[in-house]
Amino acid sequence: MAQQTEMKKMKKHDAAEMQQKHDAKLQQMKTELGLSDAQVAQIKELHKKKMENFQASKAERQAKMAEMKNKREQSDSEMKQILTPEQYGKWQKIREQKMQERKQKMMERKQMQSAK
Repeated sequence: MAQQTEMKKMKKHDAAEMQQKHDAKLQQMKTELGLSDAQVAQIKELHKKKMENFQASKAERQAKMAEMKNKREQSDSEMKQILTPEQYGKWQKIREQKMQERKQKMMERKQMQSAK
């Protein structure tokens, strides 16, 4: 949920605003490092390539997530056909509990890593 909220906030930024921030940061680098105009142009091109790669990998991740979701739904549908309604409900509850346990363990690991 927190990641979704954060992503929504990021999407709200106007593209022009993001470009202004990027240009300001590049000008700061130019001043601090004494970059030539040619170097600035090269850095702009590098950032452009990085952004394109990021967008491509993002699209790949989204496609993989959609594929996984479809497989999960298909498997769930098959289980629903095999199990009785009572068994299916119990199976869903068990699966949800295990998912919550995994999430809790992941949060604990993150807290331990950030404490180091």
